[in-house]
Amino acid sequence: MSDSKAPLRVLVVGESWIKHTVHLKGFDQFHTTEYEEGAGVFLGALADSGFTVTYIRAHEISSRFPKTKESIDEFDVVVLSDVGSNSFLLCDETFLRSERTANRLRVLAEYVERGGGLVMVGGYMSFSGIDGRARFGMSPLAGVLPVSMLNYDDRIEVPEGLIPSVEAPNHPVLGGTSGEWPPLLGYNRVVAKPGSTVVAKSGEDPLLVVGSAGSGRAVAFTSDLAPHWAPPEFLSWPHYRQLWASIINWTGNRL
Repeated sequence: MSDSKAPLRVLVVGESWIKHTVHLKGFDQFHTTEYEEGAGVFLGALADSGFTVTYIRAHEISSRFPKTKESIDEFDVVVLSDVGSNSFLLCDETFLRSERTANRLRVLAEYVERGGGLVMVGGYMSFSGIDGRARFGMSPLAGVLPVSMLNYDDRIEVPEGLIPSVEAPNHPVLGGTSGEWPPLLGYNRVVAKPGSTVVAKSGEDPLLVVGSAGSGRAVAFTSDLAPHWAPPEFLSWPHYRQLWASIINWTGNRL
């Protein structure tokens, strides 16, 4: 982990997907395949804030995500967004070849307990996720995240939009951003752990929760950093970059 004067080194994981589409045109059909990424605005905001950013796409986790203490300690903060626990637990060594390998989520949990920072951002494959498939509540990260996860589909869809309520406007994780947030379109429902701090809510549900685990810090942002839960109004919000920079700085123990 870096010294207090060097830029924080941030590892961002997830926010990519492949779509395989079936086109039906009368009697005929054909297929198309597309690769997409959703983190462009977020990654740009981090780079513009002076962080050193490494991006691992969802399909690269097996080959690139750190498997050792030495390799994960090259980073100060790890951000997971919209990629489920199976991508870390069923890597090529085990799933394809039945070989023993490092539990990448245990490596990450131990990293946090030693003093590293972890941010989990919401999405269909975050926390418990759609149909409960993300399954982080059954993984080693359950012990270091500042929230407890449900054991079923935890998505709360709010197509009409929700305005977050800021419960702790002076908390340094917000970096002095405005108390009036743009609307969001959904989030993962979680339960804040005792001893954590709920900084923002949607109704009675936590939206931004911060806490500590061992010597490290962890943040749960239960909505999204990109569409669809984060609509264009949120991505173009003047405080978008400042909010995420403050979350990263707090998680990296700079605030």
